[in-house]
Amino acid sequence: MRQFFILCLLFITACQGAHTTRTIDMYNSSGDMVGTATFAELPDGVEVSLELDGLSPGFHGVNIHEIPKCEGPHFTSAGNHLNPEGKNHGLMHPEGSHLGDLPNIEVDSDGEVDVELQLDDATLLEGKNSILQGEGSSIIITSDEDDGLTQPSGDSGTRIVCGELKAHPDEESTETPTDPTKENGEDEDEMDEL
Repeated sequence: MRQFFILCLLFITACQGAHTTRTIDMYNSSGDMVGTATFAELPDGVEVSLELDGLSPGFHGVNIHEIPKCEGPHFTSAGNHLNPEGKNHGLMHPEGSHLGDLPNIEVDSDGEVDVELQLDDATLLEGKNSILQGEGSSIIITSDEDDGLTQPSGDSGTRIVCGELKAHPDEESTETPTDPTKENGEDEDEMDEL
């Protein structure tokens, strides 16, 4: 009986762990694979591990976007930053940030980065803050540093790398982008920064 209980416990634990870690490929605007992003469930968020090369040295913005679609070269198909609560952009914004806002990364002089970031309050499981809700999401690296305040996207330049985090990896996305200016009251003219 004890062995049966242990086997059941191991089976349940294994089933739960199947959805708490995901690794995706990351592609540049030319369609070349430049590395991976690994997402792991934590008690208070999601750890995002990036292993990338072929990027320009310096600081780059990183954000989770609302649609798991990376059509190059501009990756606008990924939509806007993931923002289920309609907050303003920026980790330094006094009224909170988008759920998809992450810290900047620093690429070394060889064009490589190997870093672990934390996406606070997010989850890979079900719920309002799931980055796998609906069809999933995407992760975008931008050409410049995110200033952490400017609306709607941190004045972080163009989208240069994208990876699709699909809820169901074998399906194509049919979602359309939202308008972040309707969520936070900013002017639509600022949408050009996306």
